[in-house]
Amino acid sequence: MFNNIRNDMQVILKRDPAAKSKLETLLYPSLMAMLIYRWANKLYKKKRYFRARLLSQWARHITGIEIHPGATIGKGVFIDHGTGVVIGETAVIGDNVLIYHGVTLGGIGNLQGKRHPTVGDNVTIGAGAKLLGAITIGDNCKIGANAVVLESIPEGATAVGVPARIIPKKSSEIIEIEEWKKKVYNNMVI
Repeated sequence: MFNNIRNDMQVILKRDPAAKSKLETLLYPSLMAMLIYRWANKLYKKKRYFRARLLSQWARHITGIEIHPGATIGKGVFIDHGTGVVIGETAVIGDNVLIYHGVTLGGIGNLQGKRHPTVGDNVTIGAGAKLLGAITIGDNCKIGANAVVLESIPEGATAVGVPARIIPKKSSEIIEIEEWKKKVYNNMVI
């Protein structure tokens, strides 16, 4: 547990130039939210669902960050200015992910099973972005502020807009995700 706290403090110091000391990182909602999430997640895995949800709701109340205890979150995740972040039960977040305030990793409808996004490693998700459904965001992606992502995004891509569109690396032209799928994967489903 103490190693996780130390690591989370280091992540905050590395990612936020406003953080000046380890002591100051204790004031960050992300640190508290991640600490309580890990505790709730352990209870959730032991099928102590009520206790796990009670902890997660307490964390939401004190931090403004709502993380379902069933979510899977990797190492080095930093939720900067976390107010309004919602992470659903079947969401999976890789390592070294940066999430800004107002982000939702949510489901669509009353589906059973996997219904929330899977986010790869080294992804940045801009303020207010909404990633909805059982989609996959590839490693090293950037999701723009207020983007609404309803389709999977390939590794290394940048997606912006409502609905989200991929910005090609070598062009300022914006293409629709469906067009990209046809060009690159010849209509293969990602």
